[in-house]
Amino acid sequence: MAIHLPFLSTRAVYISLLSVLACPSFMATAGIEAFKPGTVIKDYGKVAQVNSSLVIPKGMKFKVAFDLGTAAKPGELNRSIDTLARFINMHVAAGVKLEDISLAMVVHGQAASDMTQTRYYQMLNANKYNANADLVAKLVKQGVKFYVCGQTAAYYGITSEELLPGVDMALSALTAHAILAQEGYSVNPF
Repeated sequence: MAIHLPFLSTRAVYISLLSVLACPSFMATAGIEAFKPGTVIKDYGKVAQVNSSLVIPKGMKFKVAFDLGTAAKPGELNRSIDTLARFINMHVAAGVKLEDISLAMVVHGQAASDMTQTRYYQMLNANKYNANADLVAKLVKQGVKFYVCGQTAAYYGITSEELLPGVDMALSALTAHAILAQEGYSVNPF
């Protein structure tokens, strides 16, 4: 049994299909090949060159806080932590001075395990290696601040000594965000 669409419906389908096929955003793109290593944190935070119409004001100082509550799969890099490297790499490539970029990440929930040293991380993750350790070290070296929620740490039994070097314990994620806001950090919604 064949279904016949009225002329208007068939025409609408064809017009919609042609619109989608002709739209540049649906055309083949460079994909992952467009993303190249940055100049500051070379092994992480790949970026694509973009001809942006939103001009970054000369002398712009970035103070941005990120929130992380989701852990990576065991043994894998947490993409949200990699976002910090990407933020640094792309803005330096766009002409922002490295000293004008101040980033912080507030970590809570299951993501706290991504901030722990080998012994504790492996205990939680079937002896897998913490793929985030090297990136966190490189970000700390660039001045990025990491704060683990103390309430989360208490829940999971994480002590300050079990955190990666350069990662600090806050009273809570709520407290860390409030203090960072008072210090002039905006919260990145991603």
